[in-house]
Amino acid sequence: MPAKSRFTRLDAFTKTVEDARVRTTSGGIVTITSLLVILWLTWGEWADYRKVSVRPELIVDKGRGEKMEISMNITFPHMPCELLTLDVMDVSGELQMGVSHGVNKVRLSPASEGSHVIEIKALDLHKDEASHLDPNYCGECYGAPAPSDAVKPGCCNTCDDVRNAYASISWSFGRGEGVEQCEREHYAEHLDAQRKEGCRLEGSIKVNKVIGNFHIAPGKSFSNGNMHVHDLENYFKDEMHTFTHKIHHLRFGPQLSDAVIADMQSKHANSGPAGWTNHHINPLDNTEQATTEKGFNFMYFVKVVSTAYLPLGWEKVSGRGAHEDSLGATIDASYKGSIETHQYSVTSHKRNLAGGPDEEDGHKERIHARGGIPGVFFSYDISPMKVINREERAKSFSGFLVGLCAVIGGTLTVAAAVDRMLYEGANRIKKMHSN
Repeated sequence: MPAKSRFTRLDAFTKTVEDARVRTTSGGIVTITSLLVILWLTWGEWADYRKVSVRPELIVDKGRGEKMEISMNITFPHMPCELLTLDVMDVSGELQMGVSHGVNKVRLSPASEGSHVIEIKALDLHKDEASHLDPNYCGECYGAPAPSDAVKPGCCNTCDDVRNAYASISWSFGRGEGVEQCEREHYAEHLDAQRKEGCRLEGSIKVNKVIGNFHIAPGKSFSNGNMHVHDLENYFKDEMHTFTHKIHHLRFGPQLSDAVIADMQSKHANSGPAGWTNHHINPLDNTEQATTEKGFNFMYFVKVVSTAYLPLGWEKVSGRGAHEDSLGATIDASYKGSIETHQYSVTSHKRNLAGGPDEEDGHKERIHARGGIPGVFFSYDISPMKVINREERAKSFSGFLVGLCAVIGGTLTVAAAVDRMLYEGANRIKKMHSN
């Protein structure tokens, strides 16, 4: 048997001759309708193929020796910048006292005058390089050893040098009366001039990614054995000072631009209600706490969870992003690599340092401990788990082709059945009328 005859017997698509075909008006309408349906369903398949959703994962965080950025903007309307000190400490034993690098102290006018900005760069009111003094001048440290970071080694040529020398041996410094350097720099006069001012701390710090805390407290800090102590003399001398504060923002991780956040929101929306993790929202933003007591502290207990956002094609991006090397940098829409950040939950507690029952908040059975340091304390703990938000396409290209074939085949099959039904129905009606 010829090869052509063999294949002819296997033909599953038998043909009809042109003369046996009948074209009807209803068939034309069904054809146009089916084509429109195919185009509409094909567009839906394409949109579904192009859609990017976000799939959350929870894994054990295996990172070691990492650093974490903490960004803050906190206003203290009743505390002058000179009395505020930012300290950072963690369980690894690292202690950063009097942090100033990466953080600005913004002097604010009194709250009664609107708390407008006076000066931003005033980190040290008594800053004086003593360049106008005799090069051979060596200031006295008044019984304390000269600090290691003195302007002139072995000497105390500025008021700041004397303060550091006193702090190194846990001596209270006060207003600097009788200290030649402080009187020359008018340190006490500067304190008096700023006593009614407020202060805003803004900026970022890098810390070890381990359990730790940072706090904002009055007076110069120093370590006394295993104790961390602040010189509170100037703080308690003035009745106007309190730790009423407003946290404009507190963020663990780099800043995300509005464009990046909007893009994340749109892609998370494609994942359904469970897809959005709110990792760019910081629960302490715009938090306000007020007190009229001088001896009062506020404590925030923060649980930090590492969070990664992996956009499509992130593995193809080589090298580090600019935000990883620059403190306080913002991640914009041009960055296509993985975004390593953190989300956190927080609980808070406040207490009067005088101790006693907590009747004001309606808890007579609760008794506060006595003593402590006034200020605002943030204690953070690192979760051992890590959240990964991974972008992925809901459908592969092969899945798109399968769906496309199903759309075309299914629509044409249904259209053929409808056309046949209309044709047969019309013929029966004609026969009934002819009889």
